[in-house]
Amino acid sequence: MAHHGVNTYGARLRRRAHRARVALRRTGVDYFRGGTSDRLALAGLLLTIPAIVCGTVLDPVWCSPAALVLPIVAGGLLLRPASLLALYAAAAGGLIVESAILGPYGEGPARVTPGTVLVVAACGLFGLLIAQFRARVGVPWRRGGTMLFDLRERLRVQSALPRLPRGWHREMALRPAGGQSFSGDFVVAARTHGGRTLEVVLTDVSGKGMDAASRSLLLSGAFGGLLGSLPPHGFLPAANGYLLRQNWDEGFATSIHLVLDLDSGDYELFSAGHLPALQLHSGTGRWEEKDGDGPLLGVYDGAEFHPVKGTLHPGDVLMLFTDGLVEAADRDLAEGIDRLTGEADRCVPGGFEGVAWHLIEAVAKDVNDDRALLLISRPA
Repeated sequence: MAHHGVNTYGARLRRRAHRARVALRRTGVDYFRGGTSDRLALAGLLLTIPAIVCGTVLDPVWCSPAALVLPIVAGGLLLRPASLLALYAAAAGGLIVESAILGPYGEGPARVTPGTVLVVAACGLFGLLIAQFRARVGVPWRRGGTMLFDLRERLRVQSALPRLPRGWHREMALRPAGGQSFSGDFVVAARTHGGRTLEVVLTDVSGKGMDAASRSLLLSGAFGGLLGSLPPHGFLPAANGYLLRQNWDEGFATSIHLVLDLDSGDYELFSAGHLPALQLHSGTGRWEEKDGDGPLLGVYDGAEFHPVKGTLHPGDVLMLFTDGLVEAADRDLAEGIDRLTGEADRCVPGGFEGVAWHLIEAVAKDVNDDRALLLISRPA
């Protein structure tokens, strides 16, 4: 009986310990995301100020009076503006205590000089500006970085191409301008009609890099919702209407919409001012430009988009890309396309698996523009 009581007591202890761990983890996650009060951070930073003051009084050479900028900088990242003012008041009190105990600043190098006061005050001013900016945005710093990471991952997942049946190969490479994480080029794709049809939309938003990133994020979500919800001929008109409703100063975009029948290899290409696609015909070894008829997205209402049709036979390759891959200040578009097809011809003997990134590196490695390349092949 006593043995049973010991087991019951041990089980209660384990349950309590588990609840404590869960509560601590939840508190940590909520604090990281900015969903809790900053009182704990304020209390911790307030305790560091008397510790720094004591260290300065005892050994001012190793613990400089300017060390008070450390909790001030941390407070600028962790605290809300109201709490930050309380921390600043405590830091100012610490400086007064140090100056009173250490004596006039002219007696030695480890004294509270006017320069020390100016450094601490300047750091406090910058910290307050950062805290006020975060308060206006409404996103604490702990959550801000996480939100950007989540947005990047969601964009990456949304841009992933779906698996294709046996006998088909697809791959995509995307390289933003300046090595950044966000791009003005994006892809949305889905298999529709019971998986028998592959629909892919490659879009190039006006601008580049971070200038186009916010518009790209918004449009990729909207286009992802439209794709598959409308018949193929209705996608670009709906996307054009959506873009017009945004009333952006620089609101145009180019887009190309591929509708591919995975059973027969027949496809349609709808283009909205985008560069032509390139098809490699295995029988002749030649590249053919496939260019649909349609204006830029976001220019005028009532635009019409007329497709071009084709068929991918075994051994054929279809290549979609954005202008950053073939356009440059020192060459025209035709020269850029010739260079791209010339590099792609070198891949024919070994197949087109894993070559999308290599092609971008070969033809547009140092271009300061967003670059995207999509390859769909039908190995023989």
